[in-house]
Amino acid sequence: MPNTAPRAGLLAVSLRSVTLLGAGAIVTLLACTSGGRTGTPFTPIEMPEVLVREELSAAEMHSKLFDEKDFPTARTCGKCHPDHYREWSVSPHAYAQLSPVFNAFHASVVSLTNGTFSDFCIRCHNQVGMQKNEPVFESNLYRHPSSREGITCIVCHRAPADFGKVSGRFSLELGDIYDPVYGPTDGEILAKAVEDHDLETEYAPGANSADAVHSQVTPGKFLTESGFCGVCHDVNLGNGFRLEEAFSEYKSSPAAKDGVSCQDCHMGKEPGVFLGEDNYDFKPAAVVAGITTAKRKRTNHMFPGPDHSIIHPGLFPHLPNDKLLFANMTEWLAFDYKAGWGSAEFERDVTEDMVFPEPWDVPGKRRLANEILEDQLELLDVYDQARIDVLKAGYVMGDIVVDQSGPDGIDFKVHVKNGTNGHNVPTGFIAERTLYLEVTVTDPQGEPIFKSGDLDPNGDLRDSHSVYVHNGELPMDEALFSLQSKFIVRMTRGGEREQVLAVNHSLDPLPFLRPAPFSTILTGRPRGARTHRVSIPPLGERWPEYHIKPEAMKGGGSYEIHVRMISGMVPPNLIDKIQHVGFDYGMSAREVAQAVVDGRVVLWDKTMKLDI
Repeated sequence: MPNTAPRAGLLAVSLRSVTLLGAGAIVTLLACTSGGRTGTPFTPIEMPEVLVREELSAAEMHSKLFDEKDFPTARTCGKCHPDHYREWSVSPHAYAQLSPVFNAFHASVVSLTNGTFSDFCIRCHNQVGMQKNEPVFESNLYRHPSSREGITCIVCHRAPADFGKVSGRFSLELGDIYDPVYGPTDGEILAKAVEDHDLETEYAPGANSADAVHSQVTPGKFLTESGFCGVCHDVNLGNGFRLEEAFSEYKSSPAAKDGVSCQDCHMGKEPGVFLGEDNYDFKPAAVVAGITTAKRKRTNHMFPGPDHSIIHPGLFPHLPNDKLLFANMTEWLAFDYKAGWGSAEFERDVTEDMVFPEPWDVPGKRRLANEILEDQLELLDVYDQARIDVLKAGYVMGDIVVDQSGPDGIDFKVHVKNGTNGHNVPTGFIAERTLYLEVTVTDPQGEPIFKSGDLDPNGDLRDSHSVYVHNGELPMDEALFSLQSKFIVRMTRGGEREQVLAVNHSLDPLPFLRPAPFSTILTGRPRGARTHRVSIPPLGERWPEYHIKPEAMKGGGSYEIHVRMISGMVPPNLIDKIQHVGFDYGMSAREVAQAVVDGRVVLWDKTMKLDI
């Protein structure tokens, strides 16, 4: 059983949030005002004066934005690539560093391993920040704009080579917007645009930065190959633990055998589906000096997946340059979009005694902010539909098959299939990906006589990681069908157990990430931790079976079997395990857990009636 101390439900309690700042992991409490609501400003307390930092003002941010001599921002690239920018701005790549769940998870593991975990997670999520020597622990409010962008344009297009499976440990070529980039083409389209429009391809005093473009496109064939994705999407720890194996799964898949790449499925017209010769759009990839470039194969940079944003829409999706300086991050957090600020309905009822924080005390400013956020929410809706599409392509629910029904009860099974031929489902960080069947059987009076896949008050499944199951307040769901794998850790004095975080418990007062004391090849698995995989291989299938006991039935009549397949980003029990370091933006554990639960989607919904 997981080592979970009894505690009140996450969704019933609002906690203060904690942020780790600085390389010395100095802990600073951030108290939320207005009862800890999202969208309210927060104030540092119990903090050494030397560490008190305020977010940049709009003018300072504007100045810092142009400090891009080494790492241009995606917003700068978006000047000529607006469609690419819009797709990327709402993508999981763009959310990689902004995610409060990721930041707290990484901080927790580093804390539990006494710092020896170092930048292992964040170097994939924030290449720019780590190469700028930013602190491992720091609020995103204080990071450089290109660092906040996570997997930004230059992480792929300034990578000088295919580094292989290095778990994100690679370098970027430094340079401003004028320096060469790596791309899938030979640069002929760029050269023609520069010649036709007399564009600036190097910095010069008085140069028109509006027409600035990179001077050259260096062909990078590796960008179109699956191995390039494996640089980050196969994650192996120093002790031999294979945390993520998406690329390894792909290498032995039918898709790889057929020559279908990761990019073919995840950058084509239809998320998660390879359409053959009609897979990609054929359209201009850039707008230079107001003129579109020649048509070519056009890839999609949205990369939808199971992750979704749980932060204020003023912070994500990333705003383009023309809207960036409208407000800084702290100001956006203070804008209560859920209350409808700036909408015609809300503003019509505003009275003189209503108080708004600056700069939202100006009605016109609120109205403009509302217009910006409407665009943001619309883009989030586009992403959510793409997320559902790619999840449905991988997770397929077939028929409900009844083996027998009558006096001896009801026996039935459900067909669950991996619809993709490229990798397992789930893939990637499978120990925290939730996919389950919610099964309900009702009697002729409509009363439930069987439930599986229902949730505890925290929003967790009734499995071994549920606090309520652990405390004996709810029974274990013995019929549960879940594709969430679990971490198995080896204890210091022998034995193994399931655990939410893959950090082995130690009697040592200074825990650390233990490297394997001998070759893991000898045992076939790492010594400290492993993953109990339950994912489905490419095109594989499962038939979870269910039995309704005769004593649960209430005579003859019409019974109904209702099955829903539900997918989520992470389980609330993970939020419970990482909340001790706190969450960015002043979010409480309750807010984070509720947003995670609210983001779950029903992929398939089927009903069968039985007359008994």
